[in-house]
Amino acid sequence: MKEKKIDWIITLVPLAIIVALCILFFALPEQSNAILSQVRFFFGDTFGIYYLIIGLGIFLISIFIAGSKYGDIVLGEPDEKPKYSFFSWGCMMFTCGLAADILFYSFSEWIMYATNPHIKELGSIQEWAGVFPLFHWSFIPWAFYLVLAVAFGFMLHVRKRNRQKYSEACRPVLGKHTDGFAGRIIDLLAVFALLAGTATTFSVATPLMATIIGDVFHISLSRTAINIIILIITCIVYTYSLLHGFKGISILAKVCIYFFFGLLAIVLLFGGETRYILETGLSSLGTMVQNFIGLSTYTDPLRKTNFPQDWTIYYWAYWMVWCVAAPFFIGNISRGRTIRQTILGGYGFGVGSTLISFIILGNYSMGKQMSGAADFIAQYNKSGDLYELIVTILKTLPCAPLIMIIVLVTMIAFYATSFDSIALTVSCYSYRKLGEDEQPHKLIQLMWCILLILLPIALLFAESSMSNLQSVSIVAAFPIGIVIVLITISFMKDAKKYMGELKNKQK
Repeated sequence: MKEKKIDWIITLVPLAIIVALCILFFALPEQSNAILSQVRFFFGDTFGIYYLIIGLGIFLISIFIAGSKYGDIVLGEPDEKPKYSFFSWGCMMFTCGLAADILFYSFSEWIMYATNPHIKELGSIQEWAGVFPLFHWSFIPWAFYLVLAVAFGFMLHVRKRNRQKYSEACRPVLGKHTDGFAGRIIDLLAVFALLAGTATTFSVATPLMATIIGDVFHISLSRTAINIIILIITCIVYTYSLLHGFKGISILAKVCIYFFFGLLAIVLLFGGETRYILETGLSSLGTMVQNFIGLSTYTDPLRKTNFPQDWTIYYWAYWMVWCVAAPFFIGNISRGRTIRQTILGGYGFGVGSTLISFIILGNYSMGKQMSGAADFIAQYNKSGDLYELIVTILKTLPCAPLIMIIVLVTMIAFYATSFDSIALTVSCYSYRKLGEDEQPHKLIQLMWCILLILLPIALLFAESSMSNLQSVSIVAAFPIGIVIVLITISFMKDAKKYMGELKNKQK
């Protein structure tokens, strides 16, 4: 390890902040959650339109970039071939982000919408409850990933920059200020946002794994205790695969995809709701596409239901904080692909896999509800326990214990792959300079693996509600939104300059 290369400010300041937050959550859980609620309301309610405008804008820019002359730019040398096959690339891209959350929410998100007054305003549960999961997890969220992925891929593989940081992607606009105070602030905000997104992800879906373990293996430990055990096991899994580099991540990603699509096939073919799943899925997809702009710009100005504040704004913020790690990873593995291939391939594999998951798993449980075979809405209204609800849904499937074990293993593998990409990316932030083919020292990677797990454990210990977990992302995403816009402008400026350089060479 070359200590002179390590950026101790970027490494130690986030460490100190996370340790301080962990102490607060452990020592003052109720007060901490109350403050989170207040801060979340301020950002989500007062500045909600800010998140919505950035989300729609980034999506439209992604379409423009893919269809323009910039789409022809190869992320690497002009004649370079892709480093990974489309399947391997797609597997790593899909699993590096929020794949575990996608699996978690696919089963039950429609139920949370079904009980919301906004659905009654629009029409029936059948017409609209399956539409919003498709909207909230598809084109705009993946646009955040893909626009930044091509910006980072361009920075790394075309411009050959040796600082793998958020601030470096802003250099075409910031110039010399990139190396000064402005650049430091951007990088500190990026690392903190990444830690916040990580904490939210682990804290939201880990209790489902704990519930499955308790149900299948009849373990009587408290859910919090099981959560912490799972976090430690998962940490060991992803640390092991991370320390084996991209090869380990690639293998784990493929295993995830096989389990994932195997689960979807079982539910579709043997769950008894095949016709309903396909027909409702197609109808919901059509409704989402027809109303896309309206859904993207709905603000509920009279605050009749607070639906966009509670859901759409939260989701855009959630994906924005994940933009610190996942796009860097996607940009890294996209070497040799054109910008057009990266964006359209990302929409095809990433959005396609996401939509299939929500259509099959969500419409399976909705089909049971609508046919009267089960009443999941009543159970959720009575208990408010989403984790027990999903276990109840799983128990309606044939060979339920086996299905639950498959879900458990798939989620652990998804988490491991996601955190591989996060730990690898954030480890790069600990270095002042890092060449394209250089990797962070394993001790630095190990340190971040441990650090990434602390805040989720603290949030789980404090028994934060779903709303307070969402607050962490909404707050962290506010400054990151500005940086995302800055990176996009910087990329467009630098790509235009690069196209001009290529044109001059050809003369």
